Amino acid sequence: MLEVKALCKSYRGLPAIDNVAFTIRAGEIVGYVGPNGSGKSTTVKIVTGLLEPNTGQVLFEGKSIRLDLDGYRAAFGYVPEEAHVYTHLSGLEYLQLVGRLREMEEPLIDLKANRLLALLGLESWRRHSPISLYSKGMKQRILIAAALLHDPKLLIFDEPLSGLDVLSARLFKDLLQQLATQGKAILYISHVLEVVELVCHRVIVIAKGRILADAPPSELKTSLALANLESVFAQLVKQQDTQSVAQQLVQTMAVHHV
Repeated sequence: MLEVKALCKSYRGLPAIDNVAFTIRAGEIVGYVGPNGSGKSTTVKIVTGLLEPNTGQVLFEGKSIRLDLDGYRAAFGYVPEEAHVYTHLSGLEYLQLVGRLREMEEPLIDLKANRLLALLGLESWRRHSPISLYSKGMKQRILIAAALLHDPKLLIFDEPLSGLDVLSARLFKDLLQQLATQGKAILYISHVLEVVELVCHRVIVIAKGRILADAPPSELKTSLALANLESVFAQLVKQQDTQSVAQQLVQTMAVHHV
């Protein structure tokens, strides 16, 4: 469904991503993980059409997204890493706005918006309370509802668990599985590797702009003879010895005289 082909992007001559390529099929949840500055955000901006690559292209259902950006954007839902919403609106008003921008019919907007808010535990807040009064987790649930509202074929979730409480996070993990069974293609960007290992069919590891691995979590663990995805990630990206650094931090705290 989504094919990313040989993407390269540089800023002021410095490469952000280099020859990034992967596919996501219908019904597949693909994790996209990497350390800060690895190229994840650049990739997402290109995939969502917000940024053009220097070279390479993104195909959706076999066609370049650049041929019809509006049509492509109508086919995906996106939960960004930062919750940028119109905070003077209520949750219901925000979803109504999103539905109108998606050119949905008013009765359908009201039906789906109210149902989504109720299912996400926001029913009592939906009408009169501005989003400015919402907690971070509540804002995140509004973004999730907005991404689902128009029944997209492709969903892009960038750190979707940010701010969610335990029950909401569990609901979201179950939601991912249900979306996949409905044939949705899902790109899941996260630093929470335990969840990535649990819900993703494949995991792509990127560091310094290059893809280091693309395989199911079980294959990555087996090939490197490691117990969990966190250990795989640390080895692939040559992560620093965190225990040693933590010890040095504590030792530095204890210094009181020079």
